[in-house]
Amino acid sequence: MSTHTENADQHAVQHADQRADQHGTPIRSLTVLPALREDVELHTADGLTLVGELALPVGPDGAPATPTATLVTLHPLPTHGGYMDSHVFRKAAWRLPALAGLAVLRFNTRGTSSPRGTSGGAFDGGAAERFDVHAAIEFAEFHDLPNRWLVGWSFGTELALMHGRDPSIEGAILLSPPLHRATDADLDAWAAFGKPLVVLVPEHDDYLQPDQARARFARVPQAEVIGVDGAKHLWVGETAVRRVLDEVVAHVLPGSSPLPTRWDGPSSTATSGLAPAGEEDA
Repeated sequence: MSTHTENADQHAVQHADQRADQHGTPIRSLTVLPALREDVELHTADGLTLVGELALPVGPDGAPATPTATLVTLHPLPTHGGYMDSHVFRKAAWRLPALAGLAVLRFNTRGTSSPRGTSGGAFDGGAAERFDVHAAIEFAEFHDLPNRWLVGWSFGTELALMHGRDPSIEGAILLSPPLHRATDADLDAWAAFGKPLVVLVPEHDDYLQPDQARARFARVPQAEVIGVDGAKHLWVGETAVRRVLDEVVAHVLPGSSPLPTRWDGPSSTATSGLAPAGEEDA
């Protein structure tokens, strides 16, 4: 085949993709795509009940579909506004079951409140939260949710690094890791664990910027540190959210990104009343 013909074919494919992306309704900040969403409870080994939500993909007939993979999410610092509805995770649950067939498990760590309710216990700075992480992983195992990945954001990255080294997970994705609580010993333990570690670091992060992150995570040979130009710690704005969700899907389901930006099917628009993006902290 000539180079001219190859180029023509490539342009035809690109134009077809562009035409396909013009169909449907744009996916906006408050767009909620179809999924089976159910309130769940997690039970910790130290006797607490944690509240959460599981979002599952559905088939064309509206019946539950087998997930392609599972995200077990760990939210930002609850003493600074972080909870299961922190905006990146909320949008992951609204979009990824439909766009990528993913199951998304969100929950409030101990002592944390959200519109879903309040989890038992009290915030413990990341120590007793080990029981919360284990309870979430066990829930995913018990419910046969496949291909399980931890996705931590800020404080949630500390929980993943300190307490997430479970043989049943495929790896972890860290969003804006501050590395305040997780130590070099935790990084060394993850290196020995051997599972993938994907680290998304905003260019303008308040706590750990890309060059610093590459130096700190160099002790984990399997860590992939991705600096995100223009982004900040809280991933505010639709461009930042889409970059995060694209990176998550690209690593959990290689070949499945970038995600569509339009949806040709039923959808709804969420009402306000949740904490606006930007209230969550490390």
